[in-house]
Formats: sequence, C-alpha cells, structure tokens
Amino acid sequence: MKSMYPKNGRVILHVDMNSFYASVEMAYDPSLKGKPLAIAGNPEERRGIIVTCSYEARSYGVKTTMPLWEAKKLCPHLIVKRPDFNRYRAASMGMFEILNQFSTLVEPVSIDEGYVDITNSYEWGAPPEIAKLIQQRLLRQLDLPCSIGIAPNKFLAKMASDMKKPLGITILRKRDIPKVLWPLEVGEMHGVGKKTAEKLNTIHIHTIEDLAKANEIQLKSLLGINGIRLKERANGIDNRPVDPDAVSDFKSIGNSTTLPMDVANQQELFSVLEKLAEKVSVRLKRKDVLAKTIAITIRYKDRKTITRSKKLLNPISSRDEILGAAKQIFLRNWSGEAVRLLGITGNDLVEKDHAVKQLDLFSYEEDAKKEPLIDAVSKLKEKFGAHIIEQASHLTQEQKPQIGTDTSFNKDFLYKTKKDTD
Repeated sequence: MKSMYPKNGRVILHVDMNSFYASVEMAYDPSLKGKPLAIAGNPEERRGIIVTCSYEARSYGVKTTMPLWEAKKLCPHLIVKRPDFNRYRAASMGMFEILNQFSTLVEPVSIDEGYVDITNSYEWGAPPEIAKLIQQRLLRQLDLPCSIGIAPNKFLAKMASDMKKPLGITILRKRDIPKVLWPLEVGEMHGVGKKTAEKLNTIHIHTIEDLAKANEIQLKSLLGINGIRLKERANGIDNRPVDPDAVSDFKSIGNSTTLPMDVANQQELFSVLEKLAEKVSVRLKRKDVLAKTIAITIRYKDRKTITRSKKLLNPISSRDEILGAAKQIFLRNWSGEAVRLLGITGNDLVEKDHAVKQLDLFSYEEDAKKEPLIDAVSKLKEKFGAHIIEQASHLTQEQKPQIGTDTSFNKDFLYKTKKDTD
C-alpha cells in the first residue's frame, strides 16, 4: 500500500463538514431531516440573519448571511432554529477525535473543517480509501456529512473539497491544475475575497489562469506580498505544513475521548479526566501558554451533550491544576448518568511570559516558598540569556540527556553556555 503514496511529496486531506450547524441539529432531531432548515441569529426578529441552512433550504434560494425576512419570502415553510454553540462545539470535538484516529497531523481550521496529513497513514489503505473511511465514520458515529479534498498540499486540498458537495470526495493533482482550476473565475479561488477579486479585475486578471501567469511586479504593487503568494497558489505551490498546534491560534487547546463503553462509576470517570488533563497540560507547555479558563464536555449515552466552563483566578498549565478545576466543574454538572464522552479544554490562552498572576491568600504562601529559586533562576537568565534553563518538556528528543550517559548533560550545558556568552 505504501507504493500508492508519493516518495517525496505529501498527501493531505481537507475535511469540510456540510452545512455543519444545520446537520448537527438534524442529527440531534432526526425529524428535521429532509426539510428546509435554517439556523438564524434571532428567529424572533425579522432582522435576523441566516447563519447556515440545509441543502433543502438552499434549493429554494436561501443563502448564508441572507436576512430572515428574505429567506421566509423565498421559502414560507422554512424551519428556523436558534444556534446552540455548546452542541456544535461538542460535535466538532467528536469530528476531530475521528480525524485523529487516522493521523497525528491534524490541523483544525475552524469548528467544522480541518486538514489531515496522511502521508504516513498508508496502513489504513490508499488515500481515497482513507477519505471514504473518514466520511463513513463521521456519518455512522455522529450522523454528520462531509466533503473531502485529496491533494499534495493544503491549498489544493481546500479547493478540491469545495468541488463536490454534499458528501463528495475529490482528488486534485498538480497536473490537473490547468484543466480544472485555471478556467475558474479568480473570485472562486480560496484566499481571494470579493474586494481582492475586484482589484485583480482592474489589471485584467479575471481567471485563475490569468493570476497564475500574471506579472509579479504588478501583483506586488497591487496587493503587496500577498499578490506573490496568490500567484504561487494559482500555480499549485503551497509548502505550509499541517500543524496540529495551530489550534492555539484560536485561543484554546483541548482533548476529548469517547469511552469504550458507557461509564457511570465516578472513580473511573476521574481516571479518564486525569489522562485528559495530562494531555492538555503537555500541549499547553509545548506552546508556552497558560489557560485562564477550563471547560469540560460531557456526552451521555443518549447523546445529550453539555459543555461547562470555569474562569480561573490564575492562569494554569500543570496537570494537577487542570485536573482539579475539571473535577470541580464535572461534579457540579454531572447528572450521575452513564457517560459516553469526556473532554477537557483550556480556553483564553495567554503566553507564559506575559501572564499576570493574581496572588490570593493560598497561592501566596506557595509562591513565597519558590521565591529564592525563582530569584536564582532569574539571575542566571540575566547573566547567560533567557534560554539558559529550559523545562525538559520543551526539548527535542535529540536535546534531552540520555540515561546512562552521565557526561552528556554537562557537555550540552557547557556548550550552550559558551554559545550564549560568545
């Protein structure tokens, strides 16, 4: 099966959920299936705006961002529901949990779409087989449809996933670009908005082919460095890696797990929370950030899902602190019924260097004990540089001292000190 994969290139999927909010509502209430459904910001007011709608509603001309009064005029029997973001977040967590079963390289782009690098996932089969498996699992386990693009980079994968909806799987290779992409209007290209398209039209760029062959000096003059980047994309060039930790850009880091069987035993559930807290802690420390809010997600055996959070006095990243907060939230909100899924998320992330700690009566005593050590470390950093002392969790495997090589740490330490003081 490895022969089905490129020797030097990558294979990337873009998984895009179809009419996500509407699909989640239909999964929650199957009686809505096959009916024109819209999610609107304020259904009680005619000024409400359509957030998303089902494909049945779209067949009447209903579109996202359309005023509710206009949608109702096009489709008088339109069913309108308020958005339930806790429900959508829970469904999103379930979606990414399934994607993570196929690769460790999964990058969330938004609540309902993400990239998956399957270059080393050949044990699951050929790329189209993996895409089909993901699509089937999302349908079977979450009752949610998606479209998937398969390509050698993120840009082409994104363009491919948009080509066949709903429930499409599209392969887009670089050799397909002249025939498949270039004839499209430039406004249909991912990364080109309405205003950018209008600017490009002023210099006679109307199709993606025009952009691919455009003069770089002219493009840079019109759009800056983004003009050059767009030309590269139009030629199928995109070297961006799939970055699992890019999720921190959305100010949250979390992990969830679906239990092998429904669990109602409190100690067993605490054990699951402990493992989740450890995973969240490791990821927070890897990104050098702290969480100011901890949230937990509980999904019961009947699929009812709740997400509850707690704002913390001090930002945290340690496993014990995350676990303590998660347990408090869990005990306050758990109904006692059997649980199917648990999740912990750190929200409102702040960089460690910029975190301001609000000392209370209890944390003050602990901080006072650490003050001599903190003072010594600060002096070392001041003399030899900010990175003279780093946590082991921040080092690569090659940088970490190995057990049994008692001189390696001293050599590395001296080498680093020499570099910092040269």
